[in-house]
Amino acid sequence: MKTTSRPAAKSKVAKPTRDVIVRAVASSTAVETGQPIGKIERALRARGGKFSGLQLAR
Repeated sequence: MKTTSRPAAKSKVAKPTRDVIVRAVASSTAVETGQPIGKIERALRARGGKFSGLQLAR
């Protein structure tokens, strides 16, 4: 019996939004540093930081 392999179906996964990324980074950092998540989130959303002119690679 001969079997043919089909290419795997590509599932469409939504890209995470900036809000989701900020929340994930804030909660991870909070666990490591012991700071409140809200405080870290506010700092990340301020966008006036040291490297505000840089963008992430895509």
